[in-house]
Amino acid sequence: MNYNQLGNTGVLVSEICLGTMTFGGEGGIWKQIGSLQQDAVNDLIKKAVDQGVNFIDTANAYSFGVSETLLGKSIKLLGLSRHDLVIATKVRARMGPGKNQVGGGRLQIMHQLDDSLKRLQMDHVDLYQIHGFDPITPLEETMRGLEDVVRSGKVRYIGCSNLAAWQVMKANGIADKHGWGKFISTQNYYSLAGRDLENELVPMAKDQQMAILPWSPLAGGFLSGKYTRDNKPEGDSRRLTFDFPPVNQELAYNIIEVMQTVAEEHNVSVAQIALAWVLAKPGVTSVIIGAKNTDQLLDNIAATGVKLTEEQLTKLDEVSATPKPYPQWMIDRQGNDRK
Repeated sequence: MNYNQLGNTGVLVSEICLGTMTFGGEGGIWKQIGSLQQDAVNDLIKKAVDQGVNFIDTANAYSFGVSETLLGKSIKLLGLSRHDLVIATKVRARMGPGKNQVGGGRLQIMHQLDDSLKRLQMDHVDLYQIHGFDPITPLEETMRGLEDVVRSGKVRYIGCSNLAAWQVMKANGIADKHGWGKFISTQNYYSLAGRDLENELVPMAKDQQMAILPWSPLAGGFLSGKYTRDNKPEGDSRRLTFDFPPVNQELAYNIIEVMQTVAEEHNVSVAQIALAWVLAKPGVTSVIIGAKNTDQLLDNIAATGVKLTEEQLTKLDEVSATPKPYPQWMIDRQGNDRK
């Protein structure tokens, strides 16, 4: 396992981060994503830690808090040292029917952090992330609320997820102006079937020395190797009823065909090729993986040992390429005379 700096901090995190969306399965979409209970959660976390994973990501929204509860209890039951782990959670999603039980306002940040800490059985989290943009709360209020929880000692660093590049820069500009802590990381969807963040978020993160934490590197399981043009989602497949993240399936099948060839060349699973590609991309700090069982977990972690050749990377880049939006294509065109 390799370890990378978490943004411009002195914290080192494993290049694989264990995601906990599969923990709990309480209500709505969470049943479709996964419903692991305590014993299975314990097995996953022990296996991940034994393999060198020291970074675990959760959120208050995952199974409406059950994921955090299972994670916190597991760390206690396994006797893991809190100092050896980097624990991340999030705030923003609706957590109840009340008018103020949603959003990125200071009130919500304060309430939800305390609730998360109780469920996790911890006195602090290492990385507290805004789970998305709140269109009615001023970014200055969000950043002040995050600064307050950092100063309280309950949070070590702050990050964001699913924000546009301009929103991240505006938020960090506000923080810089007031001398507050800035976002050190950005957590975004990134896979061979979804490369949109390469247009603005990746250049921004690299310029600002922010950690890039890709989620759903297997595109919600579509790139796991289970699906092909001749074996499309059917029956009780979650892809039929829960197309998340959205996938251009025809493009994805073209990508999978190339992935299969590369996987055969390395004698590994297709899923490992999908993960190895994300791990190899510039600026990526730690790739978040979820798993429903230990076999799946270990197969995914094994991707850290797969080193794609330049030729293989080029083939995968070419088959997964999508047209660049304006102004990216114009920026690239005009930049040719400055190389």
